[in-house]
Amino acid sequence: MTTNYRHLQSSPSAVSRRSFITGASLAVPLVAAGAAGASWAKPKPGPIPQATVSLGASKYAHPGMVHTLADVEAISLRVADSAQPWLGGWNRLVANGRSGSGWQPRPVETVVRGGDGSNYGPLFADIHAAYQNALRWRISGEAAHGAAAVRILNAWSGTLTTVTGNADRFLAAGIYGYQFANAAELVRDHPDFEFERFRGMLLNIFHPMNEHFLTNHNGAVITNYWANWDLCNMASVLAIGIFADRDDLVDRAVTYFQSGAGNGSLPNAVPYVYEDEGLAQWQESGRDQAHSIMGIGLMGAFCEMAWNQGIDCYGHDNNRFLKAAEYVAKYNLGNDVPFTPYTWQSGPLSTAAHAGWQTQTVPGEGGRGQGRPVWDQVLGHYSGRKGLSTPWVSQIAATLRPDGGGGDYGPNSGGYDALGFGTLMQYPAQTGRRVSRLQSFNVPDRYIRHSGSTVRLELPTSPVKDSQFRVVLGLASQADGRISFESVDMPGYFLRHWNYQFSLVQNDGSAIFKADATFLPVAGLAHNYLTSFRSHNYPDRYIRHSNYSLSLTTIANDLDRSDATFRMVD
Repeated sequence: MTTNYRHLQSSPSAVSRRSFITGASLAVPLVAAGAAGASWAKPKPGPIPQATVSLGASKYAHPGMVHTLADVEAISLRVADSAQPWLGGWNRLVANGRSGSGWQPRPVETVVRGGDGSNYGPLFADIHAAYQNALRWRISGEAAHGAAAVRILNAWSGTLTTVTGNADRFLAAGIYGYQFANAAELVRDHPDFEFERFRGMLLNIFHPMNEHFLTNHNGAVITNYWANWDLCNMASVLAIGIFADRDDLVDRAVTYFQSGAGNGSLPNAVPYVYEDEGLAQWQESGRDQAHSIMGIGLMGAFCEMAWNQGIDCYGHDNNRFLKAAEYVAKYNLGNDVPFTPYTWQSGPLSTAAHAGWQTQTVPGEGGRGQGRPVWDQVLGHYSGRKGLSTPWVSQIAATLRPDGGGGDYGPNSGGYDALGFGTLMQYPAQTGRRVSRLQSFNVPDRYIRHSGSTVRLELPTSPVKDSQFRVVLGLASQADGRISFESVDMPGYFLRHWNYQFSLVQNDGSAIFKADATFLPVAGLAHNYLTSFRSHNYPDRYIRHSNYSLSLTTIANDLDRSDATFRMVD
């Protein structure tokens, strides 16, 4: 029997940030790396020695929004090998007119979206040209494309002073804020990029508008604006926070995702869940399908950016977003879906409590079956990293593969709502496989790396494979989400402690090996959004670095907590 329910913001599902990170961000792909080991005598775990607040501001992993360094390295190799479907995605990027290195920017001081004097067309075209050129530079190494991306971004940061218009100005601030930040993230280390000036543009022009909308909703009742309005501004706050290394902005965005008052928060964007069918109704489903698909793309981009900084919004509330994506995909493939009447109020804050109410009783047909390049991103996470069933998302993604980007889906702004190129960047090479790098919290320019069997905290190099680990189900136990770390470039070798010191050792199948190579991820001891790793067989000890060496130690003070905290970067 199908069950309908709506999660209210006061429901038990609105968990604390600490339990949110503990339970969700550490989800492991559904593939086993070994059988559970035998039991043995071991010390009983004591209380987790957690800090109640962050011990300091974190430095985020860069590049680390919708794409990471590991992403672009992997795609570069696949394209060079002519592997499909990634080569098809690359060819779509190269064929897109905005990806040419000769693109010339058209910046203006004042951008207007909505109302008299609208002039925002060159802005979204330039943003996509910058993003596409930056992507080509990262993947191919062709200097002309890096120079083009930098030329476009520098021109805008040196010219733009104002984003205005009617209410649509908040759509501009949200969509173009998060897209600008993603393009800039890919060239942040380019020697000609005016980083500080661009950072100032994002913080002083875009972010205040994002925050104003999420706080005041343009003076409207809270249900007046559709989910997309919140989502684009949430995505902008998150992207700017990552770009600018601002914990307060990242915290604001993720907290709003969990429990914000507006329609972009997860409980409100996905108001009804049909558990028996693995589906969930999207907030705009009764409106039309173009905006519903847009919303899937925006929430997917938000979740991907958070995930690439070690925060799992994808998995929140038992993969609620996946159920919504399946719902929208199924309906847009021409199938029937359940629908619960959706009632909302519109109007200014002064609207009387009994006025302005409307109800939708069926899914909206407008734009049904529309193609937008959002689906391979969703597939890449839920099927690729998590190994979950995605029947409808898989089908609709296949109809668009290889997908394109801005300019490939119409000349108007709707054709530029998503950055696109999901097939190229996010189509999964395998299902049920997560690969991560472990970045130090308090020495953030260093990652856990191996050289042969030696494991230390080192500066990253390219390629990054010696710092990549497959995150697999715990060799000794899978209870409570226990995991093990298998080397990517030395398969069968695992991160293991022995006499409280760490090395990379081949799995010999013994019970003691499995126990030494199994860890319980917990919320970061020094930072709520990050992760610490408690030993399976010495549960009063944690993985910790000291003088760049790794050891298994007890935790006694703030320095210990900082040394034992890491960011999982895919």
